[in-house]
Amino acid sequence: MKKRGLIVIDLQNEYLPTGKLPLSGIEAAADNAARVIADARAKNIPVFHIRHEFANGEAPVFVPGTDGVEIQPAVAPVGAEPVIVKNHINSFRDTDLKQQLDAQGVEEVVIVGAMSHMCVDACVRAAVDMGINHMALSRDELRSYVKEQGIEDRVEIPEDGAIVNF
Repeated sequence: MKKRGLIVIDLQNEYLPTGKLPLSGIEAAADNAARVIADARAKNIPVFHIRHEFANGEAPVFVPGTDGVEIQPAVAPVGAEPVIVKNHINSFRDTDLKQQLDAQGVEEVVIVGAMSHMCVDACVRAAVDMGINHMALSRDELRSYVKEQGIEDRVEIPEDGAIVNF
């Protein structure tokens, strides 16, 4: 079996109703992600947190040093879990994410986070380019995966889309 890692992308305060870029359903998505993170931790699967920042003030959101860039408490890192700061949609671009995955021997990734049509998608595509095993899951495939992992009683799958790609 290949060593798996969990990548948590951009579940930051900026997306909460109090943030500058609120997303509908973000609290439920973060709660689901928290369950997936808890399961990964229980199985000693390494967790990698990604935090987006616009370093040069190029946008009025994700401004370094503000509360908006902080990771939501429900999915906050614990212990020595790394937080990788990115300045682009792709979590691998100009970061050490690949090196950190390699250092932990990760060959397969599960990806949770926001937004699935932007940063999650870009991370999945970059992982493919780097030869990292994954599978993009539809809502029905996600249900099967969650059941296979034995965590169906802890993860609510929203009707408007899947929250996990791996």
